[in-house]
Amino acid sequence: MLNSKNPPQFAKAKLSPLPVEAPSCCSDEQCSAGPETATLPDNGERYSWLIAGMDCAACARKVENAVKQVPDVQRVQVLFATEKLLVSAPRDVRSDVEKAVKAAGYTLRDSDAPKTEAPSGWRENLPLLSLIAMMAVSWGLEQFNHPFGNLAFIATTLVGLWPIARQAVRLIRSGNWFAIETLMSVAAIGALFIGATAEAAMVLLLFLVGERLESYAASRARRGVSALMALKPEIATRIRNGERETVALSELRPGDIIEVSAGSRLPADGRLLGQAASFDESALTGESVPVEREPDEKVPAGSTSVDRLVQLEVISGPGDSAIDRILRLIEEADERRAPIERFIDRFSRIYTPIIMAIALLAAVIPPLLFGQSWSEWIYKGLALLLIGCPCALVISTPAAITSGLAAAARRGALIKGGAALERLGKIQHIAFDKTGTLTEGKPQVTAIETSGSLSENELLALAAAVEQGSTHPLAQAIVREAQSRSLTLPVTESHRALAGIGVEAIIDGETLRLSAPGKLPAGVLNESWQQRITQLEAEGQTVIAAIRQDELLGAIAMRDTLRGDAREAVEALKKIGVQGVMLTGDNPRAAAAIAGELGMDYRASLLPADKVKAVNELNAQSPLAMVGDGINDAPAMKAATIGIAMGSGTDVALETADAALTHNRLTELAAMIGLARATHNNIRQNITIALGLKAIFLVTTLMGLTGLWLAVLADSGATALVTANALRLLRKK
Repeated sequence: MLNSKNPPQFAKAKLSPLPVEAPSCCSDEQCSAGPETATLPDNGERYSWLIAGMDCAACARKVENAVKQVPDVQRVQVLFATEKLLVSAPRDVRSDVEKAVKAAGYTLRDSDAPKTEAPSGWRENLPLLSLIAMMAVSWGLEQFNHPFGNLAFIATTLVGLWPIARQAVRLIRSGNWFAIETLMSVAAIGALFIGATAEAAMVLLLFLVGERLESYAASRARRGVSALMALKPEIATRIRNGERETVALSELRPGDIIEVSAGSRLPADGRLLGQAASFDESALTGESVPVEREPDEKVPAGSTSVDRLVQLEVISGPGDSAIDRILRLIEEADERRAPIERFIDRFSRIYTPIIMAIALLAAVIPPLLFGQSWSEWIYKGLALLLIGCPCALVISTPAAITSGLAAAARRGALIKGGAALERLGKIQHIAFDKTGTLTEGKPQVTAIETSGSLSENELLALAAAVEQGSTHPLAQAIVREAQSRSLTLPVTESHRALAGIGVEAIIDGETLRLSAPGKLPAGVLNESWQQRITQLEAEGQTVIAAIRQDELLGAIAMRDTLRGDAREAVEALKKIGVQGVMLTGDNPRAAAAIAGELGMDYRASLLPADKVKAVNELNAQSPLAMVGDGINDAPAMKAATIGIAMGSGTDVALETADAALTHNRLTELAAMIGLARATHNNIRQNITIALGLKAIFLVTTLMGLTGLWLAVLADSGATALVTANALRLLRKK
């Protein structure tokens, strides 16, 4: 799609460090798979713009190549999903970038500027509609008067060729020598010289139709991202010193008190103040039923207050709300390209000049060496040039991947790029963390056993004092139970976490340790206590023993409950041939009880290092995904073929993971894998369509059975077919 002539506006944008891919395989600098991501250098200023007019991933590469020609530019990154251009340079390069991008034929505007209104449909399609009208008139004249019809076709070709040839010249100047616009311009001009005027005009018309189809596909793929960005209101009502004031979203800071009326959206993540309220979080979670939030609970940005005016304390800084974090993940995903996509890019860089050389040889060798007709073989050479256009091949992979990622996001599965999507489709086993992943992660105290020296409440108060402030689910269960009994907790000091064992603190000068029974010193548990603990663990309960100065005070038993969708998720995975295994630091008996309910294998009493070892062993047998939610799961997730984080998990787990279940629905795991496999099949289909049509028309052209306008269908038609095929993924159930 050709771009508007609105003058671009530029401004330096202060950005936090964002990941950026190493030089693209489509760049003129090098062709290397390289690392999936890198970071913009810290020694340069960072600038940000929004780009208008990009129809496909190939357009993003054209902009990258143009900006890379600017002196002193260290890194350039084009984020196709969010239409952003990010540049890092040691000096102010804004004016130079402006010239380079404008010369390449694209429009920029400041990333902080208000979004301009999109042109209406008829204005956007005016060049195409005009060319269609001129083609109809030319065809009509041709039926009654050939000379006039021929002149009309020449005029139609020149009108259609002007913007395409101008864009081709721009791209050549910016370093893109073998763009589709260049091939189309050469073919149209050559067709005019040999008298194939009608076909020259038809070539350009079909090309513009193909461009419009690509533009439509791009807008469909970006629609979900645009809707997500629209969830954040531009202004907020802040309460300061008892007075209300309207402020821009960028002025909100953590600790500010904001007010949100019924039916309005939250501008930032907040902590609910006052009484309980209902929030519609469907835009973020997909759940249609409003969620009841209690005082002090967190509410994500983009949620809508359903029933009343609410006040909240802002807990996210500018650019760091739940929506911003998802957008950042999408931007990162845009640059984490699949290996097959990088291969196609490398292949197309070599393929295009080879095709141009073959077309040239086809046009000159038969006439020169065998006395064949010049006009006939020049015609065939031009047809080969159009047949060899790599557009359909280049778009075959990113179109499918973009559609696959968008379809997954709609279901609440955020996959960080094509590389992760490709690996996900190969998964044959899934390893699950237990607490917070297969279970609710909110265990409850079910039994308190004492040695007789303390009462239940006294033991519970001591344990709660030691566990106070911990984020571990078992620790929080003990503290909640003590709070529910309104117990007064003693003062503690010298808290110390014991990795893989437990925690200890000093109370009244004596060391109190809470530990897993299996980690206690030898001789602390007598036979009676061992039998009692064994019985509790056999019932699926987790037991924590309390000792003071190596004297056993008692034990506290807790039980977590399975997630409501855990069984359904495991069964769905089995149906698609994916087996599950549970990896947990819990005791073997409690793990066996949970695994038995789910019908899966398990490994218990694992430290974080043990989980990594187990993942490496399983991964060596077949591709394995690791699903977790805690900091201790992050190393194992990184070691797996692909790591999948629960949306409610820690920031470390979410950053480490290659995918995230933003809705916390385990049932989406099978759907994610199924979608990844469907995307891979779609890519194979697209490549077959792109290369198959070219092969067919190559043979028919050399045999003299097809001409220029059918040759362009080998590209524009294939582009339309692979785009339509990729869009089918958006409708996949």
